[in-house]
Amino acid sequence: MIVRNRPSGLKMFLLLRGSVLPRIAPALLLNLLVAVLVTVAHGSLGQLKIPIGTVPFTLIGLPLAIFLGFRNNAAYDRFWEARKLWGEVILRSRSLARQCQSLIAGDGPAELRQGLGDLRVRMTLRAAAFAHVLRHQLRGTDAADDVRRLLREAEWRGAQSCANRPHYLLMRMGDDLQEALRGRRIDACLAASVDATLSALAGAAASCERIHGTPVPFSYSLLLHRTAYLYCYLLPFGLVDSIGFMTPFVVAIIAYTFFGLDALGDEIEEPFGTEANDLPLTALCRTLEIDLRESLGDPDPPPPLKPVGYYLA
Repeated sequence: MIVRNRPSGLKMFLLLRGSVLPRIAPALLLNLLVAVLVTVAHGSLGQLKIPIGTVPFTLIGLPLAIFLGFRNNAAYDRFWEARKLWGEVILRSRSLARQCQSLIAGDGPAELRQGLGDLRVRMTLRAAAFAHVLRHQLRGTDAADDVRRLLREAEWRGAQSCANRPHYLLMRMGDDLQEALRGRRIDACLAASVDATLSALAGAAASCERIHGTPVPFSYSLLLHRTAYLYCYLLPFGLVDSIGFMTPFVVAIIAYTFFGLDALGDEIEEPFGTEANDLPLTALCRTLEIDLRESLGDPDPPPPLKPVGYYLA
């Protein structure tokens, strides 16, 4: 995600970091070249004049802009829902740490120095591991460096053999909660509230999987993509007779808008990736891990992630 103050004046026009311009530059330059050639040839192919006029582009342009807007709204809804779900993961994980440390009885307060042998410490650190494995599962990356140090070795080996690692960790949470019940370390009514927190984490993870596994219908995106590109590449033939040498300039502005909206919709409809405008899941997981470690009295938690070149991973 791009994190920076909004620039003003000329700087806004010169920014490339976080812009879709590098992504659409080849198509935009080709469109500009076509517009220049059409302008030089005055809208003719050899001896054949192509009399398209502006009326067809007026009829198509407004519906195209509306449909691109609808598509981008749908993509942003997915982006914003994904952010709310990760807010839910962070909220429930912090609540789980508080519940484990305040509702489950033990010999003194839960502290990190007691190690993973202490059930309360184990469940708290497992909540951080849950967020990390969920992030890596959504991004299709390796979770070993972030997760292994938070789990017991046997538990880490068990997680590696599972297709759904977040679900595996929640099952181990349930096992530890059952152990606390059997050992009379927590009352049944209080255990129910901890179980509700685990269920909320499972629901958030499942919703993230739904967004990740159900993209915007490909045929819809393909139709808009083809229509936008055909419109922009044919537009010089409709404008050259009315605006003459200004045709390439006007076409470039319109093509930048339509190509950019199309590319931006493609980018934000999958919010869990690592592109410039995707969610900063790594930073969110690091923030959560810091909070949970500090709740256990860790004197040296990892530092929070900072934007690099305005990009927060």
